[in-house]
Amino acid sequence: MKVPRDATPGAPLDLVLQAPAIVREDLAALAAITGCESTLPIEGTAAEAYRLSDIESTAGVAEACDASGYDGAFVPQARARSRVRLVAMDMDSTLITIECIDEIADLQGIKPQVAAITASAMRGEIDFRASLERRVALLAGLPVSALEQVYAERLALSPGAETMLAGFRAVGATTLLVSGGFTFFTDRLQQRLGLDRVLANVLEVADGRLTGRIVGDIVDAVAKARAFRALADDLRNRDGLAVAIGDGANDLPMLDEADVSVAYRAKPAVRARAMHAIDHCGLDAALNLFA
Repeated sequence: MKVPRDATPGAPLDLVLQAPAIVREDLAALAAITGCESTLPIEGTAAEAYRLSDIESTAGVAEACDASGYDGAFVPQARARSRVRLVAMDMDSTLITIECIDEIADLQGIKPQVAAITASAMRGEIDFRASLERRVALLAGLPVSALEQVYAERLALSPGAETMLAGFRAVGATTLLVSGGFTFFTDRLQQRLGLDRVLANVLEVADGRLTGRIVGDIVDAVAKARAFRALADDLRNRDGLAVAIGDGANDLPMLDEADVSVAYRAKPAVRARAMHAIDHCGLDAALNLFA
């Protein structure tokens, strides 16, 4: 847990505490160690959530939250949800629960090989661009109908995804789905969820089958950050906030560009660098990071 970059020195800071269930004794203990002025419940999301306002100390809070399995975040009181102009999110293992390419590979009978490359790339151990080319090459010859099967039978939204999108949309925020995955899935999710913008890779198809190649420029970490930055610069205006949510190393440059960055059930390297982490709650917990 970090004191966020948008916290003004000397300005009031709150602790937002969230989990599927919070033990009253834990809540009282955290109120005591933070020296908070008040403890108020937060309504509207699936998790049990509280805002401990005007905290005096951050010492020991992260350790207490980790020990109890709570998502905790130090949040400036001035960070209002109404200021959010852009919410950008990764697709695989963020907006949705699966890694699409791994599930496609499963229909080819090669999921273990592809999933191992995916996991290594998401941990930042190997270059994403090279890893994607290797994985897509292994899919050569697979019928396009396999993609439809993955979408229909295996793709599920992450818990709280629709509530989160509705909450940010209610204050006029633009939504951007930016993915190192494939337009076959991002386009369908855009239509299903009413997303404003999407960016992803295009799989080459010939005679109804994947060729094992990608059409055009690859959407990698640099491309994701570039797209986010351009849209954020256009939308922020004077007092606006641009939010980014992701889980893998490929999201780090985009998260670094954000005013508020959220690691969602993320790899350790991402969790360590993001401003906030959601490990135990759904995506709708991101709404509670704003007053």
